[in-house]
Amino acid sequence: MWKEEDNKLKRSFTFADFKGAFAFMTEVAETVDQMDHHPFWTNSYNKVSIELNTHDAGDKVTEKDRKLAAAIDVIFEQSK
Repeated sequence: MWKEEDNKLKRSFTFADFKGAFAFMTEVAETVDQMDHHPFWTNSYNKVSIELNTHDAGDKVTEKDRKLAAAIDVIFEQSK
């Protein structure tokens, strides 16, 4: 579940292994390019952590972030 704090939407995703985490990131990369809205994210082995906010809006959470978060949730559900 996404959590809003520090003017960011944040969520971490856990996978069985690095390969699963990397495949998820690859799918998300396609979506963020299409939406032209790129997250801050990190990956450590089987965990991907994502933070979303809109730089053009003063680094605040906007509807653009909420739409991307929803799209990322769909990708995560499909990756299970």
